[in-house]
Amino acid sequence: MSNSPIKSASLLTVILAFLIVYVVWGSTYFFIQIAVKDFPPFILGALRFILAGGLMLAWCLYRGENIFAARGIKYAAFSGILMLFGGNGIIIWVEQSMPSAMVAIMVSSAPLWFILLDKPKWSENFGSKSIIAGMLIGLAGVILLFSEQVSEALSLQGPESVNLISMVMLILAAVSWSGGSIYSKYKSTGDPIIVTSTWQMMAAGIAFMPGIIIRDEFNGFQWKDVSIDAWMAIFYLVVLGSIAGFSAYVWLLKERSAMQVSTYAYVNPVVAVLLGVFFAEEQISSIQVIGLVIILGSVFMINMARYRNEKLAERRAVEAG
Repeated sequence: MSNSPIKSASLLTVILAFLIVYVVWGSTYFFIQIAVKDFPPFILGALRFILAGGLMLAWCLYRGENIFAARGIKYAAFSGILMLFGGNGIIIWVEQSMPSAMVAIMVSSAPLWFILLDKPKWSENFGSKSIIAGMLIGLAGVILLFSEQVSEALSLQGPESVNLISMVMLILAAVSWSGGSIYSKYKSTGDPIIVTSTWQMMAAGIAFMPGIIIRDEFNGFQWKDVSIDAWMAIFYLVVLGSIAGFSAYVWLLKERSAMQVSTYAYVNPVVAVLLGVFFAEEQISSIQVIGLVIILGSVFMINMARYRNEKLAERRAVEAG
């Protein structure tokens, strides 16, 4: 049995899926920040994922997919709750009060958790010095990218100071997302990606509902008071962030290694910074530019190391066969 399965997808399709995950998800931080100004966090999470899941469910029925007979419903639901409720839900909650720079740094630790939790790939990942170096360099680049904002945030006092509990929550978010991703990868049952993604999003949306009731979020909330900007943010998060971005991510988990897919967590902060520069008139310093270059270089290093490992495994399989 080969250490690296033969990939059926074309290289162009894989690159396109990576671009969607890299760029679209990098922009969702910006749109979550807009939406959470008008929507309570649990209402926002439930609305986003139930709308996205509902639209995908309707599309599956239109295509004639036997979605209710899918073999992997329970696996998809569990992984969806871990990723979208546990991982993304914490980000929505923390973005109410915590500086976005700190959020980005803590979330960018996800690739390290992917390596630690992906036990079937331990020998391959820990045996590659290039992969380990790339992961550590990428994390260093993210820290450098936001070093000035973090220093400023840590110097604040009172309610604006960095909340230690929020930082711990973001570590749990990264662990939950990584664990859910790996679980989804190895519990694949052969169901179509669109079916798996549908149940993952529906389960996550439902998981947000008890929080709405417990926090009584509808008390005082008025739909008519939601701004156009917040509704546009919801539209973006549903269509591009969830339907396009998450589906591409779940597909990549089946096609590529979990470690390689996890590099999105390094690229997303880069996209977030560039959006701030071009659309919010934010300034970017020379230190941040260096951080951007380091991050992109680390992603290239990881992907090249993974590519070399795959080619080596294929060559060994041919020689053995």
